Amino acid sequence: MAGDFKPGYDSLVELLTTWPEISGDWLLMGRGPMLRPGVEMPLMSGNIMAPQPKALFRGVGSDQPHMVTVNQLGKPNTVMVSVTAQAGYSRAYNQEQFLQDMKPYHVPGFSGKSRAFEVAGDSMYPTYKHHDIVICTRVDRWDLLKPDESYVLVTAENVLLKRLVAPITDRDGTIELHSDNTGQYRVHTMPVADLLELWMVRGFVSTSAPGRPDSASERLREVIEELGHNYHEVMRFLSHSARGTPELRGPLLEVS
Repeated sequence: MAGDFKPGYDSLVELLTTWPEISGDWLLMGRGPMLRPGVEMPLMSGNIMAPQPKALFRGVGSDQPHMVTVNQLGKPNTVMVSVTAQAGYSRAYNQEQFLQDMKPYHVPGFSGKSRAFEVAGDSMYPTYKHHDIVICTRVDRWDLLKPDESYVLVTAENVLLKRLVAPITDRDGTIELHSDNTGQYRVHTMPVADLLELWMVRGFVSTSAPGRPDSASERLREVIEELGHNYHEVMRFLSHSARGTPELRGPLLEVS
C-alpha cells in the first residue's frame, strides 16, 4: 500500500550524495535541523550568487567572503575570467553582479571556490603559454600555501600569474614574484597589503598540444630532483649565472 512505502538503501544513499548538506538524522528519523551544522542552504534560482560562510583565520589570509555562481541544481560553477575582463575583475573581484555576468562553466573535480583565468604574455613560458587557461582554487590561508607552485594574485590594479617560493607570513611584508621565463624577467616584489585574492593553479587548458619531450632535459630534471634540489631554482641560478640578471621587460601584468 502507498502508505507503507519506504525508500530503499540505494535511494537514500543517492539522496544524501546529491544533497550532502541535508542531515541524515533529519531525513531518516526526523530528528534535529534539516541541514547539517554549519551549512547554509544555497540560493537556487539559476546562475545566481551564493555567499560562502566567512572563515575564522588564525594565520595570514583573506578575510573576504567568497562569492560563487551556482547552476539550476545548486551545484557550484567555475567562473571564467578572460583577458578582456581582467581589468574589471581586479576592481570588482568579489561583486555579485560582476561575477554573475562572467561565463560560468562546470569543471569536474573543481568546487565553487574555483576560477579560470586566461594567460596573457610570456613571463611564465614555457610552463604556460599565451592564451592558455589556468584553473585555480582559492587559497584562504596564505601562510600555508605550497612553495614553488603557480598562483594567480589579484590586486586592485593587476591580475598576475607567478610562482611563489615561500608562504606569506607577514601582512606588513613583501612577496617575491618569480617568473618561469627567467631569461627575460627578473624576480619582482610587491607588498602583501596589496594582495586581495590568491588562487593556486590546479590545472590548465592549453591552446597547443605538447610536442615530443626532450629526453635530455627530462633526465636533467630527474637527476636534479633525485639529488634533493628544486629544478626551477637550479635552472634560474644557471640562467642568471650565464646571462646576468636581466632587466624586467614590459609591464608587470604579463599573465592576467
